[in-house]
Amino acid sequence: MDQFRLFPPQASTTSHEVDALFFALTLISLFFMAVIFLPIIFFSVKYRRGSPADRSNPRSGSFLIESGWTIGPIFLSLGLFAWGAVAYFRIERRPENAIDVEVVGRQWMWKLQHAEGKREINELHVPLNSTVAMTMTSQDVIHSFFIPAFRVKQDVVPGKYTGEWFKPTRTGEYHIFCAQYCGTQHSRMIGRVVVMEPAAYERWLKSGEPTESIVQTGERLFRDRGCSGCHAPNSQFHAPLLQGLYRNPVPLANGTMVTADDQYLRDSILQPGKQITAGYQNIMPSFAGHLSEEEIMQLIAYLKYIGNQPPPSQE
Repeated sequence: MDQFRLFPPQASTTSHEVDALFFALTLISLFFMAVIFLPIIFFSVKYRRGSPADRSNPRSGSFLIESGWTIGPIFLSLGLFAWGAVAYFRIERRPENAIDVEVVGRQWMWKLQHAEGKREINELHVPLNSTVAMTMTSQDVIHSFFIPAFRVKQDVVPGKYTGEWFKPTRTGEYHIFCAQYCGTQHSRMIGRVVVMEPAAYERWLKSGEPTESIVQTGERLFRDRGCSGCHAPNSQFHAPLLQGLYRNPVPLANGTMVTADDQYLRDSILQPGKQITAGYQNIMPSFAGHLSEEEIMQLIAYLKYIGNQPPPSQE
């Protein structure tokens, strides 16, 4: 992992596509640099002061050449844009049925938790040939989660969730860097991804002390913090039900609609008055300052779990 490489290894399904685009852009840039600067150098020498070169400046022109160097680069630029756009949207589209990992960045470490409850600091163990999707946020300043061997990098921003995914294709250990300057110890905010065979990963996941899953932890928080007293189907308080909520449209009191995604759930916990559901009063207290980033993610994992269940009226 620590040996010097001009280019990091290609260790994910994304790396080959990103490298192909990178090298294509590099070669095309070198070509146009040669087309522009080699004639400049040639004519600088040919028409230097005192040279016997012909300076009569005869008139010449070619409509074909003029059209070619105008139309050609236009179509070349459009082709590169389309290639980059296809690669970008494919990378940004989170696959279904991925292994979920919650990531919290803080000065100057990465804290990670698997869906099964396993926790890591500055390390991420993943199985070979399995898609891993990370939900990330920052506890303090802007960070950036960068795995060069996988060609993935995503800013980690306080107060919001960003996502990143990859599918490793080679076993081994690979660097994690923070690619956004985040303070005096920024250069030490490093870690490693350990890609393992699926059987070895399952053994690692079950090793150590037994832990409750992130959904189970979120359910415990949901009850301990009193959320179930208002959002349960038989509650005496008039509060929105959470079953069947996740990823569905929610009508708001101001007449607009919003999708109940991770960010909406986070805002509802920390800023309940920001987006009030139509037909309900703003009676929910804010939990800002009362929950850590890890607890918020655990609580949201449970809300997503029950949010994917059918509402009581449909049972």
